[in-house]
Amino acid sequence: MDKIHIKDLEIIAFHGAIPEEKVLGQKFVLSFELDVDLRQAGKNDDLTKTVHYGELAQKVEEEFTKTSYDLVEKAAEEICEFVLLDYPLVKKVKLLLKKPWAPTRKHVEYVGVEIERKWSKVYIAAGANLGDKEETLKEAIDKIDKRKDCVVTKVSNFYTTDPVGYEDQDKFVNCVFEIDTLQTPSELMDTLLEVEKDFKRERIIRWGPRTLDLDIIFYDDIISYDEHILIPHPRAHERQFVMRPMCDINPYYVHPIYRKRVMDISSELGEL
Repeated sequence: MDKIHIKDLEIIAFHGAIPEEKVLGQKFVLSFELDVDLRQAGKNDDLTKTVHYGELAQKVEEEFTKTSYDLVEKAAEEICEFVLLDYPLVKKVKLLLKKPWAPTRKHVEYVGVEIERKWSKVYIAAGANLGDKEETLKEAIDKIDKRKDCVVTKVSNFYTTDPVGYEDQDKFVNCVFEIDTLQTPSELMDTLLEVEKDFKRERIIRWGPRTLDLDIIFYDDIISYDEHILIPHPRAHERQFVMRPMCDINPYYVHPIYRKRVMDISSELGEL
């Protein structure tokens, strides 16, 4: 990915855990590395295909000074999120935030934090077999899309499928949708659990009836064994009601463990 660098932007602001820092203010120095596809800007000499770094510097100063935080960690987090939300061409941002006048009682050139944040591509499976199933799925997807840190980019067709595991229940309606998100896998899992809760999801019988089921299937090409969220979903490759709708929106996605395209996995599973 191409990069834009903005180095040593100096801003006077009022961040700090010591009360005097919030009264007197001090200098902060911000350096950015932005991941942006600059091909079209370079080919066509078109400012709309790149980031106007003068405008960005002005907006960052306004954002950085409008609120006072105790920690530079918080200030850095807010600025990275602001850049990613306000400039859709930026896919990733690395920020080095330096505090040259930090009250350390020792001679240091500066103290600072460096963080990197980016948009991630995630595929989520959704299912329901209680109430108005299809309407529930649409409302849940819309609820996620209304978050500032999640953008729904594609939604598959809806499929009516037989239950798996516990068969004494009504048929399901299933789909898969794609999102871009700023949330980590763990944060996104918590968000999905909250959405399920909003739709009165109850876990009484394993694989039993449910108003709404939301599962992270793939998150970028991550392979994670975190106890809170396994990625990829450990049974997704066995479930045609996941693979078939996944084929609707990205049939060429390669499963990061089995190294097969989802369209090939789906073909091997047979009819839905």
